[in-house]
Formats: sequence, C-alpha cells, structure tokens
Amino acid sequence: MKIAFLGTGLMGGPMAKNLAVAGFKVSAWNRTPSKAAFLKDFKVEVKTMPSEAVQNADVIISMLSDGNASQEIQNDEKLRVNLSPNSTWIEMGSIKPDESKAHSRNLGELKVEYLDAPVSGGTKGAENGSLAIMVGGNSSVFTKVENAFKPLGRAVFVGPTGSGQLAKLANQAIVAITIGAVAEATLLLEEGGADVGAVRDALLGGFADSTILQQHGKRMSDRNFVPGGPSRLHLKDLQNILLEAKALKINLPFSQSVYNRYGRLVGSLEGSELDHSALFLELLDINGRKT
Repeated sequence: MKIAFLGTGLMGGPMAKNLAVAGFKVSAWNRTPSKAAFLKDFKVEVKTMPSEAVQNADVIISMLSDGNASQEIQNDEKLRVNLSPNSTWIEMGSIKPDESKAHSRNLGELKVEYLDAPVSGGTKGAENGSLAIMVGGNSSVFTKVENAFKPLGRAVFVGPTGSGQLAKLANQAIVAITIGAVAEATLLLEEGGADVGAVRDALLGGFADSTILQQHGKRMSDRNFVPGGPSRLHLKDLQNILLEAKALKINLPFSQSVYNRYGRLVGSLEGSELDHSALFLELLDINGRKT
C-alpha cells in the first residue's frame, strides 16, 4: 500500500513518520517544505507539489488546516489527473460535516473513494501513534484501508460520510468545556493555597479525573502554553459546532460560552498560537490576576 500524506505540520509530520516506520511506502507534501524535510531520514519521498505526492498512491491522507485548504488541493487539475481510480482519500483534518459530504461527491466523480477520519489526542497522540480516530464513510472502504490507520492510533467506524467530522465536533465540545472547568478548578486551588499538583494526584482515577485534568492542568500550573493544539484551531472547531447546532435547530449554551471565551483569548488577548489550555490565561484576565 502506497500512501501519500498531504500536510506534515505539528500533527501530520509525526503521523507520516509513523506510517513510514511501520513499513508503508510514503510520499509527502507540505506547503512549507522545511516542515517535511525531516521525513527524508525515514525514507519518505518528500515532493514539491501535491500532484507529485499522490501519483500512484493507493491512499491519500489529508491533514490540512480546514475544509477550504483540502478543497483547493482537490480541485488542482494536475492532482486530479494523477489520482488513481479506486484509490481512497482519507480526510484526517477537522472540517465541517457538510464539507466532507461535498468532498466525497467531488472525488467520487474521479472514482476515488472517501473517508472522513478526524483525530483526537494532540501532538503527543500523533507522536506516540495513540490517536483516537473517528471514521465516517462506507464501511467496506474502511475495511479495505483499515491497516493504514493502525500505526496512527485506534480507528473506529462511526457512520456514513460526515459522521467522523460530527464525532470530532462532539469531541471538541467536550475538550473545550472541560478545559474551562479545569481552568476554574486550578485557579480555585491556587487562590486557596492548595498544592495543585497534589490535588491532581489525589483525583487520579476518580470521577473528576481526565487526560485534560492531568495534562492540561499541569500546563496551567506550569504556565506552559507551547502549542500542542493552537487556540485558533479550537476556536474554528467551536464555530463549526455552533454552525452545526444551528442547522440542527438546537441550542448548546456551554459551547456558546466557551466559544466566546476562546474568541476573546485569540482576539483581544492575542493567544492565537498558544495551546488551547491557555484558556486559563483568559480566566486569569477575567479575575484581574497576573500570569
């Protein structure tokens, strides 16, 4: 199985490496070539154009910033000519469910099959090959390419095209709201004089425990907001959650509230490139506390 990997940034880079280490023949492209250069050490063929990367590929994995970026690549005429019929395009970036459906129809005109398979787990999950992967599309297509997911993490088929992206939106709502809760708990503990690290340890395994509490709670205590997941991207996901909720005619008050707060972090507090756990800084600002 030959795999073309489009987008080798913070997440895509280690994912492409893991596929190569697992023995797949991998070609890769990134808009900023320097971010893909390290992959040459793992026998990845780094290409200067996406159309070159997809040539003769059985599977194309897209890990780009948003649906528009994927659409732009898919509409490139040179790339379309080089796509092999019966190959499978796997969208692993976070885009809108409706965009997934449109991309599936677009690629279907070329007899290219499509799965939407966004991920959760951040850069650590990408590096460790332990991502949670939510897959939408045709179950037979998933079965055909299932081995391509194994070096990346645990893939679960969740329904028809668009369902993977819908599952990712649900994931991002849970993550953002939980980050807000962990931020408030951390500030409460700090202001009250408790040993925050010891409290996280005390909660380990209890109902309040979570990866977010342990990893992002520590980030907050350490004031370490080097991005694993940039806040601007989580803001984009929250916007998509609210757009989907509007289309479904439902009200999601927690998601709306945390969207407003991320908007403030990214905008007036200039936290666009900080990790999404930096919502803690927005909470400090609300309370007139310094970092």
